[in-house]
Amino acid sequence: MVVLTGAGMSAESGVPTFRDALSGLWARFDPQRLATPEAFLADPALVFGWYLRRTRMVLDVAPHAGYRALVRLARLRALQVVTQNVDGLHARAGSKDVVSLHGSLLHYRCTAGGHPVPLSDILALTGGPRVLPPRCGTCGSPVRPGVVWFGEPLSEAALARAHAITAEADVVLVVGTSALVYPAAGLPHHAARHGARLVEINPEPTPLSASVDIRWPEPAGTALPALAAAVLARDS
Repeated sequence: MVVLTGAGMSAESGVPTFRDALSGLWARFDPQRLATPEAFLADPALVFGWYLRRTRMVLDVAPHAGYRALVRLARLRALQVVTQNVDGLHARAGSKDVVSLHGSLLHYRCTAGGHPVPLSDILALTGGPRVLPPRCGTCGSPVRPGVVWFGEPLSEAALARAHAITAEADVVLVVGTSALVYPAAGLPHHAARHGARLVEINPEPTPLSASVDIRWPEPAGTALPALAAAVLARDS
């Protein structure tokens, strides 16, 4: 079983998405202008401060019941998570070896050498909306969040692994994704071409809905615990 998750999964825990009504910094600035390499070069303090605020925000929310249900399912079935989300909620819930296609807000690195910077060092920084990024202790280049910005390619290793495991899947759960953002939106079709059955868990229909084997129109926090309970009951 492979589980593909998108922004709707995080939204149930209280993580705003780019498509939500924005507040604070998000109300005053265009996210796409803050989420590009060009924006970081033009105003690093503004971009870094915005991402630092987002990092603290995601650490203030907790994984909902759907995340914990995936951990229970992984004890019952071979299960792999591939996510478009950058908030780290899958790992915090206990999921192991998550493929994070778009990187993570909880992993910072320098711009030149990709040297990792401890999250504790980042969270110790102070300031308002503008926070000047620290310099890498190894190479001296500015530190940036470890997410994939608009205009940047996904990690080749992460994308290759996502393609490999979806090609081997018997069942793919597509949870809380708009099915609009490529290349991630192509993974369910890739899995189906290799014989996987598709199950979409989403309260709202998406462009993928007409192509799935089963559509489950409920939130992940409701559907995934029900699924875990059903699998456990069947195994008992």
